[in-house]
Amino acid sequence: LFFICQSVWNTANMSAKKGKKTMESINSRLALVMKSGKYVLGYKQTLKSLRAGKAWLIIIAKNCPPLKRSEIEYYAMLAQTGVHHYTGNNIELGTACGKFYRVSCLSITDPGDSDIIMPKDEGKRD
Repeated sequence: LFFICQSVWNTANMSAKKGKKTMESINSRLALVMKSGKYVLGYKQTLKSLRAGKAWLIIIAKNCPPLKRSEIEYYAMLAQTGVHHYTGNNIELGTACGKFYRVSCLSITDPGDSDIIMPKDEGKRD
């Protein structure tokens, strides 16, 4: 029984560590985009960038309202733009962006020095 509990505990810890590592990874990449790239914050500006075809990646907070989330995802699908569902809420996403306010969604229009956009996505935009 002890070995079963220990293996379950180790598996849970490993998944939590992996989730935290990916969270730190996206936060550091997002901070680099904020310094060297171009972005727009907010629902209305995100939709405008999607309609204009300028968005490279969309990041949506976990607690973004479902109607807004589905609308953004639909526009992103039409624009063939990637969508990342941020694991934190809008307060944490705002903090990750270096802002003192809440951010429910953002659009990255130029990644700058960051490698937040995957290599397979870059060929699609050129």
